[in-house]
Amino acid sequence: MKKIIFLLLLSLTMVTTVAAQEAAFTSAVARYRTAKTASAKVEMVKHNKAMTKSTSSTGTLSMKDPDKVAIVCNGGKDQLVMNGNTFTMVMGGHKRVASAKTASQFAAFKAVLLSVLNCGKTDISKVQGVKVTTGGGNVIITMTPTAQKHLMFTSFVLTIDRKTGALETLTLNSKRGYTKYTFSGFRFGAAVNDKVFLP
Repeated sequence: MKKIIFLLLLSLTMVTTVAAQEAAFTSAVARYRTAKTASAKVEMVKHNKAMTKSTSSTGTLSMKDPDKVAIVCNGGKDQLVMNGNTFTMVMGGHKRVASAKTASQFAAFKAVLLSVLNCGKTDISKVQGVKVTTGGGNVIITMTPTAQKHLMFTSFVLTIDRKTGALETLTLNSKRGYTKYTFSGFRFGAAVNDKVFLP
């Protein structure tokens, strides 16, 4: 009997925690309700476990409601672009294209980015592989694909400032290392050129 009560209390605690984390996320992205675009400066750091040094470059972040996000660095030689269901990655000038409809690693990523842009209307608590936590004044969203074979990335981690709604960092982890984008000078309602979403 005591074990049953303990399990019930544990379940209630977990449900309450999940609800609180989801509420923190929804609150953090509320600013996007009125702002249909956003932009920021970007510092990109690439770390390869096989190399002793990391490489870095700068660029820009552009976001546009309802489903467009572009991170362009290193004079366009490195890009991460979401345009609807299509994800385009340009790494060192080499382009790779994936669809959120067929690539599990990008399905959760798209759901989270859509939820940011539509101020939490997309319920990411129901998206498999997505976990929301809080810490250091930020909301942290970790996306881990369920299938780990033949994936470009093992996880994505997005941090959002709880008060301002600005994106703070985005980290793409892989078996070889990671790519981390750090955003600064975040501006809501900024002018965005649609050409950046067509790499």
